[in-house]
Amino acid sequence: MTTRLGTAPALGLLLIGLVCQEVGASIAVLLFPAVGPLGMVMMRLVFAAAVLLIVARPRLRQGGAAWRAIVAFGVVLAAMNGLFYLALARLPLGVTVTIEVLGPLVLSIVVARRAAAWLWALLALAGVAALGGGGWDRLDLWGVLFALGAAASWAFYILASAETGRRVAGLDGLALAMSVGAVLSLPFGIVDAGAALLRPDLLGLGFAVALLSSMVPYAVELMALRRLAASVFAVLMSLGPATASLAGFLVLGQNLNLVEILGIALVIAASMGAVLTAPRNTPPQEPLA
Repeated sequence: MTTRLGTAPALGLLLIGLVCQEVGASIAVLLFPAVGPLGMVMMRLVFAAAVLLIVARPRLRQGGAAWRAIVAFGVVLAAMNGLFYLALARLPLGVTVTIEVLGPLVLSIVVARRAAAWLWALLALAGVAALGGGGWDRLDLWGVLFALGAAASWAFYILASAETGRRVAGLDGLALAMSVGAVLSLPFGIVDAGAALLRPDLLGLGFAVALLSSMVPYAVELMALRRLAASVFAVLMSLGPATASLAGFLVLGQNLNLVEILGIALVIAASMGAVLTAPRNTPPQEPLA
């Protein structure tokens, strides 16, 4: 029997994952000149998969439906990370995450069954728009397209992660899906990074990015998805632009203006509203053995 986890602890898990993810993304940006965006994706997924395989020791004997969910999850992981880093190479961190979060926001509207979910999604969307800070006209077109692709992938990631969590116990599904994503990223990453993969210092930093951006966030999100409705989870993840903008300011020196600060406040208000209005008698989703 899985231990019941309330809304507040699940929210705490998501906040930890968000902070780690954006700090990891900031470090990844600093590594782009040496390894390239796709080389960074490969290192992130390969290191994360290796650690998860050691920790989880997943059972390879899974049912057909479970393996279909795992493979789909792995494909989405590779696509989402690849598109995100390709966008991040052309756009500021806060703007990239702001565009990317449109995927979960759209999903929250599609799956919502309560009027309040629509209200909080719209409020968060207003915050996302404000986080652009009036600089949308200066954005690189390919960067925007890559970010929109990452947004669509993120929506599918939420669904694929929840499906994997229902069909595979513990972290087994995440470990196997991360391995699938790592294998898919290998040829692109090797071409992009080249000889930089032989440098121990870069490999060490790549491992740090994997720890911050993949292992911690995906593990806590997988646990939270079992206790939160998909619509609530999607709106909560709209905190991404806020943490990304803060990480960009602290690590990359990307300043925030008043419009962006207003956007952060709107996103936080929407997330808090989603938590406060979530059904309190909804039982947690138990993973299938």
